Amino acid sequence: MEFDLNQLHELLDVLNKTDIDELSLKSNDFELTIHKANRASVNSSTAATQPVTVDSAALDQVLTTSESSPPPTPDKKWVDVISPMVGTFYRSPAPDEPPFVEVGDTTRKGQTVCIIEAMKLMNELESEISGEIVEILVDNGEPIEYGQTLMRVNPSS
Repeated sequence: MEFDLNQLHELLDVLNKTDIDELSLKSNDFELTIHKANRASVNSSTAATQPVTVDSAALDQVLTTSESSPPPTPDKKWVDVISPMVGTFYRSPAPDEPPFVEVGDTTRKGQTVCIIEAMKLMNELESEISGEIVEILVDNGEPIEYGQTLMRVNPSS
């Protein structure tokens, strides 16, 4: 069983929404133990004596029964907004300003939809089509890769 950074991030988000204080994943290739710190106090001797071990089947059950709703299934007519570079994704021009677009907003061709910071340069990414933003797949401030889908647009007819 292999984990990439996105899967680990999703796992941590799911665990944060549960009452599970400790999670251990073990396979032939790796071992991962996550301890959720109690804000009031942390008793390391108790945590060490009461680990929770979850196999991959149980982990799938935890992930599928989380309270978060599944993302919408991409429609074939939707157009992906793809990152043209590696960098950091920003939804707004500055931290105290509103995002360029939100889910449900209508965009026009040439409208700025986000900023990608690469090598300390801020690059505005413009929409290549007019339509409605149906999904934003990246969180503000998240590192992104070349070719990664950032958003999906339902094109205007």
